[in-house]
Amino acid sequence: MKVSKKTFGVLSSGKKVHLYTLKAGDLKLSLSTLGATWTSLIVPSANGKDDIILGYSSFHGYMHNRYFGVTVGRYANRIGGGKFSIEGKEYNLTKNDGENTLHGGRMSFCKKVWTADAYEEKDGVFVRFELKSNDGDEGFPGNLWAAVSYGITKTNEIVIDYEAKVDVNCPVNLTNHAYFNLRGEGSGSDILSTELKLFSSAYLEVDEHLIPTGKLLSAENTPFDFKSPKPIGKDLNSKAPGNIKGYDHCFAVNGEPGKLRPFAEVYEPASGRYMKGFTTQPGVQFFSGNNIPQMQGKIGSNYGQYSGFCLETQHFPDSPNKPNFPSSIFGPNRDYNEKAVFAFDW
Repeated sequence: MKVSKKTFGVLSSGKKVHLYTLKAGDLKLSLSTLGATWTSLIVPSANGKDDIILGYSSFHGYMHNRYFGVTVGRYANRIGGGKFSIEGKEYNLTKNDGENTLHGGRMSFCKKVWTADAYEEKDGVFVRFELKSNDGDEGFPGNLWAAVSYGITKTNEIVIDYEAKVDVNCPVNLTNHAYFNLRGEGSGSDILSTELKLFSSAYLEVDEHLIPTGKLLSAENTPFDFKSPKPIGKDLNSKAPGNIKGYDHCFAVNGEPGKLRPFAEVYEPASGRYMKGFTTQPGVQFFSGNNIPQMQGKIGSNYGQYSGFCLETQHFPDSPNKPNFPSSIFGPNRDYNEKAVFAFDW
């Protein structure tokens, strides 16, 4: 096991951004302090080692990041109308997705430089990222202290611990926004033949702006039914409501929120790679990369629609405005603590 640190780039303010690289087992993970971002994840297969997450070749690319690999906050996913109320007081947020707030606003956690420290435990190596978000940041109330630990273990797992404390009641929802391609980000292949299983019996109905209506719908015998593994592309073009170009929906994870339990299994036939996911969170946003533009990725790789998929463990989108959803309000009497694990095999 080992960890290394180097300067990744320098902001116009003169602040340095660092890159940490963790090695344990057969995995190698690199992370930037800008946005607490995964910049690469090297995973073996029978055909060789590949970087399996989308990203950029240089620091400059991450200055204009399209959420590739970032840590998202204060509130991952969407808040409808860019506002919510707590105890009768309305809070108006920065709107950056039409009339809605997406992933915390324009200058959210993924645009900030986090402090970081590496450490080693008997089973793996980790980096703990920390960030303070001041009262009024993007319209959110209260002073918030966030910490995210990312690590890799000798048994080829990525372990993630999310923590936050806030001094007044406020919505909190943290996740990582890695785009995976288990065939390799430079393979030139899309993810439509990748097989996905979700441990979810229901998904959140959304309107045309991808804001939940408040209803949980049964996934059984619909294009959202992933209880048995199937290729992501099998029902992608179904004309089911809210599923026009592909998947960008939150699935309710079976089992009790707060307890670590499986949410997904993924298999890529060409590479033979498996990925299993576990979470304590109520939901997982499955995004099939519907709007990835034609662009250059790492070392000459070309990306486009369906070049990668996301599995973002999280509280339900727009929970602050949906009292029937699991509460995403945290504060002086309720700290935020969530966990996710991604386990790899080949």
